[in-house]
Amino acid sequence: MPLTTYWLEHAWLDTNAEPGVALEVSSEGRIEAVRTGVETPPPGAVVLRGLTIPGLANAHSHAFHRALRGTVQVGSGTFWTWREVMYTVAQRLTPDSYFALARAVYAEMALAGITSVGEFHYLHHAPGGSAYADPNAMGEALIAAAAEAGIRITLLDTAYLSAGFGAAPEQHQLRFTDGTAEKWAERVSALKERDGVRVGAAIHSVRAVPAGQLSTVARWAQDRQAPLHVHLSEQTAENEACLAAHGRTPTQLLADHGVLGARTTGVHNTHMTEGDIALIGGSSTGTCMCPTTERDLADGIGPAVALQRAGSPLSLGSDSHAVIDLLEEARAMELNERLRTRTRGHWTAAALLRAATADGHAALGWADAGTLEQGALADFTTITLDSVRTAGPVPRLAAETAVFAATAADVHHVVVGGRAVVRDGAHVSVPDVGQALADAIAALRS
Repeated sequence: MPLTTYWLEHAWLDTNAEPGVALEVSSEGRIEAVRTGVETPPPGAVVLRGLTIPGLANAHSHAFHRALRGTVQVGSGTFWTWREVMYTVAQRLTPDSYFALARAVYAEMALAGITSVGEFHYLHHAPGGSAYADPNAMGEALIAAAAEAGIRITLLDTAYLSAGFGAAPEQHQLRFTDGTAEKWAERVSALKERDGVRVGAAIHSVRAVPAGQLSTVARWAQDRQAPLHVHLSEQTAENEACLAAHGRTPTQLLADHGVLGARTTGVHNTHMTEGDIALIGGSSTGTCMCPTTERDLADGIGPAVALQRAGSPLSLGSDSHAVIDLLEEARAMELNERLRTRTRGHWTAAALLRAATADGHAALGWADAGTLEQGALADFTTITLDSVRTAGPVPRLAAETAVFAATAADVHHVVVGGRAVVRDGAHVSVPDVGQALADAIAALRS
């Protein structure tokens, strides 16, 4: 079995940065051996200078929101006014234009060191709600886009059935809905996993899936041992409406209908009671924090420390793509907590990197990714240590430098399944990612 050797100038091995590490990677795209103390590159090795970490996992993405960047920064407002602008973009997308946009967005993610994305996908049908000839045409466009961009995708196909508690979908939400959870399950069951692709489920929110249909989505995921994600308590208005409709918080409602559990991830988990935190942690339900979006939309700062202490694994996502930079998401989670508490050091750099790598991949159903160890998928990212942002610290502080100083611009090499996706800061198969983004977004304005 032919092997490719990668020599890593420095490698983050779970808790510390090790100098001189050689990885042996099989033709099947897995790490066959990890050798430390290799002071010089072996003959024929691919040399990666800087700090190499496991590939980053973007656990929460809405690819089409990338078209909103800049536009939604004009003026003031709230999450709810932002949402109206988002709906106008959603109405313009077709399978072809969505493929072009998502391919560019996923290529931007690759340039940022992301090797897996969890796409929270609810834009299922044509405008007005009619089905495409292939009912999963939009989801297949996303899958094809990720393949061309060279990253793995977990398509979190999303049930979105209601405009609110007991309210029928509004006109601009007709593209999102299958009518019932049973019809949603019938459609999503036709999606097939393949190399680089996982199919999971999502409940858009407790306001968008009637309580009596929550268990149908949960059972679908349970039967397939698939990831299940849900927007949870992002806004206080959602909590208040849920209390008015059901006499309990969104977290309590999900618990009552069997949604919580170790394969479930609550996205945001921002406005939680102590009882909610106990339910999330006690069920080992994950928490995906999206700090740049949460602050961009003025959502608030979620209780990430308390959730993790209660037993909830943390992952990170770029959500609305105000920026695509998982290093910034990791840094922001710590810095937000510092602002909230006026104390420092809630997570080590190693803990933040784990949220951005191993725990993020696990939340997306890629338990064999996110580490640099024998048997793991050969997905890794190299961050330069000699840019204007990262130069200066001693190498043993490379992880701290990466988390607290580096940005996506410092990612120089990305390997997915043993294949180079980004080389010397350039995408291998999408030659001009900026132009691809500009063209795809401009097409939505015409």
